[in-house]
Amino acid sequence: MNRLKTTSLLSLLTVLMVFMGSAIGGQTGMVFAFLMAAAMNLFSYWFSDKIVLKMYGAQEIGENDYPAFYGMVRRLAMTAGLPMPRVSIIPSDSPNAFASARNPEHAAVAATEGLLRTLSPACSSGVLCWAQGAGTVRRAPVA
Repeated sequence: MNRLKTTSLLSLLTVLMVFMGSAIGGQTGMVFAFLMAAAMNLFSYWFSDKIVLKMYGAQEIGENDYPAFYGMVRRLAMTAGLPMPRVSIIPSDSPNAFASARNPEHAAVAATEGLLRTLSPACSSGVLCWAQGAGTVRRAPVA
C-alpha cells in the first residue's frame, strides 16, 4: 500500500510540475519540467535517508560508540528478520527517533541523545521497534 501511495504522490507532483512548465514555457517548458521532476523524484527516492539524516545533523555510529543503543537496534533487526540498518545519533535534547528506508536493505535508524537519556531502555526499544520493524523499514518506501 505504501508503494502505491508513494508512486501516486510522486506521479501527482510530476503532473503538477509538467502542467506548470507548460503554462510558463509551452512545450519546451513542459519537457524541461518533466526532466526536472524525474531528476528530483529519483534523487529524493535514492537519497532520502541521507537527506533527512543530514538535515538533523545525525552522526553515524559504530558498535563501540553507543554499545547499548547499537545492540538494541541489532536485536530488533534480528527479531524482525531485517538486515542491520545504519545507526545514527542526533545531537539533540529533544526525545525523538525515526527510521528512513527505500527498502529494508537500505535503511537507517536514528535516535536523539535526549531519547536515550530520557527513556528507559525498554521504552526506547518500543519506539525503535515501531520505526524499524512494524513501521517505516518493513513497509518501505514511505514518502
